[in-house]
Amino acid sequence: MSHAAEYHDDIIYPNTVAFIVVHLMPFAAIWTGVTATSVALALGLYVVRMFGVTAGYHRYFSHRSFKTSRVGQFLLAVLAMSSAQKSVLWWAALHRHHHRHSDQEEDVHSPLHRGFMYSHVLWIFDKKHGETRLEEIPDLAKYPELRFLDRFQLLPAILLAVACYMIDGWSGLFIGFFGGTVLLYHGTFFINSLAHVHGSQRYVTGDTSRNNWWLAVITLGEGWHNNHHAYQRSTRQGFRWYEFDPTYYALKAMSWVGLVWDLGEPPKEVVRNERKVGTAVLERVARQLAEQVAATRADASETLLHARQQFDARPKVIELRAKIVAGQARAEDAWHELQLQLPHLPALPSVVELRERLLQAYADSPSTDEIAARARQLLAERFSAQVFPELAPQAS
Repeated sequence: MSHAAEYHDDIIYPNTVAFIVVHLMPFAAIWTGVTATSVALALGLYVVRMFGVTAGYHRYFSHRSFKTSRVGQFLLAVLAMSSAQKSVLWWAALHRHHHRHSDQEEDVHSPLHRGFMYSHVLWIFDKKHGETRLEEIPDLAKYPELRFLDRFQLLPAILLAVACYMIDGWSGLFIGFFGGTVLLYHGTFFINSLAHVHGSQRYVTGDTSRNNWWLAVITLGEGWHNNHHAYQRSTRQGFRWYEFDPTYYALKAMSWVGLVWDLGEPPKEVVRNERKVGTAVLERVARQLAEQVAATRADASETLLHARQQFDARPKVIELRAKIVAGQARAEDAWHELQLQLPHLPALPSVVELRERLLQAYADSPSTDEIAARARQLLAERFSAQVFPELAPQAS
């Protein structure tokens, strides 16, 4: 049974009811009518507030990928929070946690472990995500004005809703504010649920982040998600000239008049995919590759379990087992020696074969051969552990 099928948790029902009500409010336009002004408000506020989400919540508060003044920081926070996606402190804290544990069991909203609906929206109502984790954001929590906004999370959205009503009456409220808010919710949420499922992976990141052009269109550039996971410090997420990134274009224009500055840029070797991955990512991807290959080798598991019964009668195998348990023999070398004693044992895939399999998921990189070699070593350890139970705690 999958993690998604097994997972259960309590939902904060009052928040869920409020979320549903927001989705139902646009239908009140059946009685009030839909005006051209309200539609213009909905679409205009979608774009403006999406910029607040992408430039504010994400690129500034979560990743600090550019700088602005304290007044600019406060105004950016108000704009972001007019989207009714809770406070910038709450948002940034959980997003930083997501990057540290991307697609691992601890990830806040990985579709890999919890399924589409949980990663898209249900995670928001999970009790363990309700509080603002100030320990995750000491650089932001020191500002009293941001702590004020954290206490009154809906204030910017309420003020915007009142403004929409003043501009176009009930239609401005139901369509302009609530309709635009619903669209904005799901545009934002698609990055959590779909940008780790649909698209291409240019960079080896150790997770399922993907680049998706149409998500980039509806989120003002956030769809270049694999780029972002490859170099989070970059303000620009569309690394290539043809990768549409309106959030970056707007921030670049703002930098020309001094509203923002120190915009992060990806190093050329990152853009060209010429930088080696870190040790942690290399190990994680190698383990993923080894597990994928092992999962396709059901015949190997049966052969290993059957062959284990024959080993006790062979002195050379007993001697080799002692060396492996004592750490005196490399897993790959030991497996080669075992095959000399028992030729029917399954062969390890070559580095070339593992490299080809890796390239089915990722573009070539300076770390491809290292990852393939490490995956081969992990497979040797895995097979050895099935032969010698003493090695099981060290198995992948």
